[in-house]
Amino acid sequence: MTLRQSFRRIVGDRARGSRLAYGALKSLENRVELYRHAAASIVPALIKPRPYKIMIAVTAACNARCQGCRYERDFMVGEQLPYEMVDGVLTDAAEAGFYSIRFYGGEPLLHPDLPRMVERCETLGMRPYVTTNAALLDKKIDALVAAGLRDVTVGFYGVGAAYDEYTQRRGLFASVERGIAATRERHGDRVQMQMNWLLMRPSANVRALHDAVQFAEKYAMTMRIDLVHYSLPYFQEGNDRCLQFGPEHRGQVERIVAELVALKRAKPHLLEHTVEGLRSITDWLLLGPEMKVPCTAYEMIWVGADGTVQMCYVTFKLGSLKEKRFRDLLFTEEHRCAARDAFKLACPNCHCSSNERVMRHAPSRRLYGREGAPALGADAALADGGA
Repeated sequence: MTLRQSFRRIVGDRARGSRLAYGALKSLENRVELYRHAAASIVPALIKPRPYKIMIAVTAACNARCQGCRYERDFMVGEQLPYEMVDGVLTDAAEAGFYSIRFYGGEPLLHPDLPRMVERCETLGMRPYVTTNAALLDKKIDALVAAGLRDVTVGFYGVGAAYDEYTQRRGLFASVERGIAATRERHGDRVQMQMNWLLMRPSANVRALHDAVQFAEKYAMTMRIDLVHYSLPYFQEGNDRCLQFGPEHRGQVERIVAELVALKRAKPHLLEHTVEGLRSITDWLLLGPEMKVPCTAYEMIWVGADGTVQMCYVTFKLGSLKEKRFRDLLFTEEHRCAARDAFKLACPNCHCSSNERVMRHAPSRRLYGREGAPALGADAALADGGA
């Protein structure tokens, strides 16, 4: 374990539960990385794999059929990681200095061994969190909390009928709210909950945003804005791209972004984003792969429900757990090349970690930090001085 990994683990544990402390530490980290990214634009060899977080899709099974999701349609159908394989990943990850472990899917609460996985993380000194649709939380949360879970993120697609329409499961929203309410009622603030609100064309209106905010505040949840995707292998854009934005939707996007910035200023601890990150959303959504902001995927590893190991959600396959131990897929020459290629955007490009990428890229940070500045695009950011 490196000195940086040890520092992250110690500080991360102490900041747990304090939004103010977490925000301050995140800001400090982004400031440090800002200088490293600037140097790496001249000397690419400075970018090396430094993963501290693993995203593990423990199962492809799901109890919803979201319009934008390919799980249970034509992506890894029937795949699920056995506990023994996950245990091997966690053991190797702890030895390598990993800290943050995300369990998701599919719907991770459908995996019968999820509490054991959470408990194993706690035993190994790593911080687990679960991303779920929350429909089963009322039945599952007690065992997970007993195992040590303290962080839950909830994919959120609207309130009431809007949620049911997107997930194509009538009455599912009622189960979602029941699960979130049960978590708060039984465990109070022991469990931190974050709403991952999906900004897509159907939800890009002020009323939908305010409904989501009201729901989040009702259950003491923070909010993160997820952007509708265009390059994830397990995402689809809906019939006739009905979920996706085009140039003709600029006004709609700009209005919702302005509302998000106002919300951030009024309630700074509600949203996980910086003002700069929020202002950049218009360009991320409308420019797509042409948004040229260096990537931070060198900090993560993705594990699919079929055992595939990649450096990121989209690409850079490193191998398979069915063929090699997790530790044998890390820090290889292939992994090092993937880290540099991701930073240079020699890939399909995406908007994962968009907020952090903007805050670590000096031209973008300056561009979107300007009060009242319009979204000018990645080319303007690059023209503003450097990589």
